[in-house]
Amino acid sequence: MTTEVTRSEERGRYELTVDGTLAGVVEFRLRSGRIVFTHAEVGDAFEGRGLGSALAEGALTDAASRGETIVPACPFIARYLRRHDVPGAEVDWPEE
Repeated sequence: MTTEVTRSEERGRYELTVDGTLAGVVEFRLRSGRIVFTHAEVGDAFEGRGLGSALAEGALTDAASRGETIVPACPFIARYLRRHDVPGAEVDWPEE
């Protein structure tokens, strides 16, 4: 199984493909050097394989490498950040 996470600026999302098939997305909005993650979703046919975590890791690692401040408005992304270290990530937690 080959997985790849890519950023689609024009669609405002990161896309996870599995063997070339779109398996999940993380949607975002860019705001003055900040990336606000708003929604994450993995297709039903791909659930239970840890692909959500792979998608989150890929998206967050890429955003951190670009120097963008991460704003986890999406509950899934927020949970991932609480449980995992993302090297170089600067996180601006939204008020709850």
